[in-house]
Amino acid sequence: MASNEKKTPSPVCRSIKYYREKLGLEQKELGKRVGVVGNSISNWENGRSRPDVDTLPLLCKALGITLYELFDIADPMLRYTKREQLLLSDYRSLEEDHKYVVDNTIKSLKYIEEQKEIPKIRELIHYSRSLAAGIGDPTEFEESDEPIYLYVSPEVERADCVFTVNGDSMEPVYHSGDLLLVQRYPNCPKPNPGDIGAFIVGNETYVKQYQRDGLHSFNENYDTMTFNDWDNVFYIGKVIGVIDESEDLASKRDIEKYISVNNRG
Repeated sequence: MASNEKKTPSPVCRSIKYYREKLGLEQKELGKRVGVVGNSISNWENGRSRPDVDTLPLLCKALGITLYELFDIADPMLRYTKREQLLLSDYRSLEEDHKYVVDNTIKSLKYIEEQKEIPKIRELIHYSRSLAAGIGDPTEFEESDEPIYLYVSPEVERADCVFTVNGDSMEPVYHSGDLLLVQRYPNCPKPNPGDIGAFIVGNETYVKQYQRDGLHSFNENYDTMTFNDWDNVFYIGKVIGVIDESEDLASKRDIEKYISVNNRG
């Protein structure tokens, strides 16, 4: 018993109908041009049958297309599918104002697609060594700084800057060369006893544990730093974590993608 299920036309069948109608040809006229009779063209277009291999070049000639267009595949020389050509044709017919809208829509969509391919990255300020300070506004650091790109984590999201530990006064918790995530004051509250913070004392920056009697080191070889009312002591911010350089630092490739996407005009 024959099946009454309707077959889905193949790309070739759909292309025959598309390009025939585009040229304004009747099915009968196209049949004459390729040497077939009866309902052959109708059967091809509806997916009931397909043209044989010998007929394909004749169809391409009659429709003024290539085999790539007939099969609706990208031409390796042109790289435009039938769908892309139709979009290009429609784009060229638009007014300039409407072309501008399309341009910006494509730009926005491309940005969204590119963002999907990039792991979430946050750019922070990395103070390359000690943070300079003096009498005046302690938030104005004079030392050179550079961007540092980190994969997003809860700690990275909270941080405002990064600086490097110099020395062994906070060992064994913090080691010389460690990169510390710091949440700047006043984004964080004033230090509570036991908090680890970054402090400016005179013209030097220290990582210390705050206590009411002064700034403490974890290394017992260092004395507690105590101060009077005339000492220049400023609170930079709270240390909220140590960067794991093998996991937190963004790769060069991801950084290049991030900069390319986010610096786009």
